[in-house]
Amino acid sequence: MSRTNLRRALGCALVSLAVASGAQAQAASPAPAPAASLPDFTGIVQKNAPAVVHVEAKYSGKSARKAAPQARGRGAMPPDDPQLDIFRRFFGMPMVPSPEEQQRTSLGSGFIISSDGYILTNTHVVDDADQVTVRLQDRRTLTAKVIGSDPQYDIALLKVDAGGSLPSVSIGDSRSLKPGQWVLAIGSPFGFDYTVTQGIVSAVGRNLGSQDQPYTSFIQTDVPINRGNSGGPLFDLQGRVVGVNSQIYSNTGGYLGVAFSIPIDVAMNVVKQIKEKGYVTRGQLGVMMQPITDDIAKALKLGSNSGAAVTQVNPGSGADKAGIKPGDIIVGYNGQPITQAADLPPLVGMTAPGSKATLSILRDGKKQDVPVTVGEMKRDGKAIAAAAGKEAPATGGGSTALGLAVQDLDSDTRQQLGLKAGEGVLVSDVNGPVAARAGLQPGDVILMVNQRRVGTAAAFREATKELKPGDTALLLVRHGDQSGFVGLTIPKAGEEE
Repeated sequence: MSRTNLRRALGCALVSLAVASGAQAQAASPAPAPAASLPDFTGIVQKNAPAVVHVEAKYSGKSARKAAPQARGRGAMPPDDPQLDIFRRFFGMPMVPSPEEQQRTSLGSGFIISSDGYILTNTHVVDDADQVTVRLQDRRTLTAKVIGSDPQYDIALLKVDAGGSLPSVSIGDSRSLKPGQWVLAIGSPFGFDYTVTQGIVSAVGRNLGSQDQPYTSFIQTDVPINRGNSGGPLFDLQGRVVGVNSQIYSNTGGYLGVAFSIPIDVAMNVVKQIKEKGYVTRGQLGVMMQPITDDIAKALKLGSNSGAAVTQVNPGSGADKAGIKPGDIIVGYNGQPITQAADLPPLVGMTAPGSKATLSILRDGKKQDVPVTVGEMKRDGKAIAAAAGKEAPATGGGSTALGLAVQDLDSDTRQQLGLKAGEGVLVSDVNGPVAARAGLQPGDVILMVNQRRVGTAAAFREATKELKPGDTALLLVRHGDQSGFVGLTIPKAGEEE
């Protein structure tokens, strides 16, 4: 072999060796980790958007006049008012009525939970509306009937008749949610239908305290929620509804990164009760509580501020019968830890009245478990009115002059209100300006007319039959658990009503 050919052969061998060495080095070095991919929400949206609806509630006449001051009151708050920093509920997109229109429209969202037309939304979207309509993704607009609602949980059940099977969502399990999970919202913020927003679960079991839905443990997310999203669904990555979007935390009126949804297990419990009974019941222990301050912890020689301090026990309540005393520290309920006073009401509220529960308390520095029978919380006037409307007694009556229709109270409602047999009549309708101006509402209970007790609709008619223009009737009215006198003056001929 010539010297030239030898150099060429050696050069090829060196090149081959270098290539082989480079390949070995590349094979020996670890492969870069693949970048984490973000979830693709398109499948969830395509599947579930047809079951999401746009909700429109209209208020006219006396309903608009009653609703308008609420909207103006919120808008009239000064920008530096500290109450703007509380958890704020959004009433869709309220339009304050002009004097000419005397009408208000509230816009929100909702979702179909069954193919026969049952729809979930927030109570505050449709509360006291004269007319409710829903618009589907295919642009059909249907009139919806409010089957029932519960202001405490802020859940309302609607029903539409579409003449066929409707698309519906799948219901998930909100109890399995964990912080960090992806979630997705579909709704109508500011009236923009089928807007999709996403984020993660920021916290679960978030209690907002006694001032705002004390019986709900919210799902906190960073999903952008704005006016009009109220009542819309919150989905997990499996495309199942895990929450009902309800509130945001804001001092500007817009989204600031903190949103709250009602757990779907709470919402479906409300649906079940409304369908079965027409109203919602909640459990009650019969105690008043307060947070444990440093001074309380020091005085009671507690190791921490965890728990709820009992300040009052209602006589005859389940807690009273179980021997709970003021000064006891509640630290657990049915195995669930109570770290603050706001933790207890949601757990007790979801307990069926009449069932047994176990309270874990600290007394004299010693922990003990106390069995207690959970009572039933009194329903408010709206719930009572809904129940009475479902099973209205045959006997009714009223006063045309006062603008009131009343009916007899059934024994269950009397028991709920703590009234004796033959005490009070239920206001079933306010159909005239005299009673409307005084603020009377369906669900109120009239106990007396001009110092005369009335226990039946017939007795009410007898007590009011002699009233004439210019007369004033003094009514003792029970609203919820509060009673007060209301004077109603019947206008004379020619006087403005």
